[in-house]
Amino acid sequence: MMNGSFPRALLPGLAAIVLGVLFLALLLTFESQWSVGALLAGGAAVVFIASRAGLLSRAATSFDTHEPVMAGATILALLVLAAWFAEDHFPLLMLSTVLLMVTSCLGLTVQFGFAGMVNFAGAAFFGLGAYTAAVLVRYTHLPHLLSLPAGGLAAGILGSVLIWPMLRTKGHYSAVVTIAFAILFKTFLEVNDTLGGAQGMKIRNIVVFGWKPNQDIEIGSLELSHYLIYFLAALALAAVAFVFCRRLERSWIGLSMDAVRIDETAAACFGLDVRRWKIVAFTWGNVLAGMAGALYALMVGYVAPNNFTFGDSLILVSIVLLGGIGNVWGVMVAAALMILLPEKLQAIQEYRFLLYAVLVMLILLFRPQGLLPRPLRRYLPGGAGR
Repeated sequence: MMNGSFPRALLPGLAAIVLGVLFLALLLTFESQWSVGALLAGGAAVVFIASRAGLLSRAATSFDTHEPVMAGATILALLVLAAWFAEDHFPLLMLSTVLLMVTSCLGLTVQFGFAGMVNFAGAAFFGLGAYTAAVLVRYTHLPHLLSLPAGGLAAGILGSVLIWPMLRTKGHYSAVVTIAFAILFKTFLEVNDTLGGAQGMKIRNIVVFGWKPNQDIEIGSLELSHYLIYFLAALALAAVAFVFCRRLERSWIGLSMDAVRIDETAAACFGLDVRRWKIVAFTWGNVLAGMAGALYALMVGYVAPNNFTFGDSLILVSIVLLGGIGNVWGVMVAAALMILLPEKLQAIQEYRFLLYAVLVMLILLFRPQGLLPRPLRRYLPGGAGR
């Protein structure tokens, strides 16, 4: 590392981060549909050229080999991006939403990518965390900050209950259980007047240690958007979720989950408790989704059943598939594309679910490993796994 090769190995990864953040900055800045279209065409051309030149594989190697440095550089780049839009509400709201979707999809990655459990109710657990936060803020006098862990706890508890019928089924039958729960959850919200029914429920302004995060920040003559606070909170939550997923993946627990995903029968023959690891994966994945949902509710100040539909669950699954099943870095790239593009391209807004469905089919047919395939696990007895 002292002979100069270390900085050179970092360059492809750092270049990818800089170009990615620049792309996001321009995407959030452009208003014209033609400008956004030209930006997308230019971005696609850059990715194609980089792929043909072998630069993408070198960037992937940088992220895999020097992950702590790449993670720190990514956080720093996002902070610079947030500082650039510090006075604008919409870009910060979009960036915060992307980060919350990343956290929720990291939960799906634990379930789907690590343990092989398909969950089509991701938006329902996201919504469960959101409604838990809304109820605590509106009807109780508990500190509002506690609504975040409470949202994760509620999603984890209900998920631990739903896992039991899933354990008694296999394959697509297990997925049907989650689909039924997603539809049941939305129907329950629509008929429950205590939770606002189909019209939803407004959340009063929260207070944290005597400070109101929903008010714009005034520093002298400078007025910063209040979404900047939620961006920082969403970034911190996504960073914690990222570290958790990577630690889990590289531990003996992650190794056990991989064995369960690849072949349940073989895993059971080698003494692994298949039911235990499925319960752990499903529960912790829902905890992440619930915490993200709780922060989302506090940020937007309003929750409604139409925000947590089965279609929204399909969006989360699409993000996991597009990014690369089991690849935590791929989730970030896919979430940014899937959330921001429909907002900027209003022409496709009404057809976004159709496009998502087509995209999923194309991915499964032509690139089932996703944009960023998960690297092959390397595990040495008595050493660290990756």
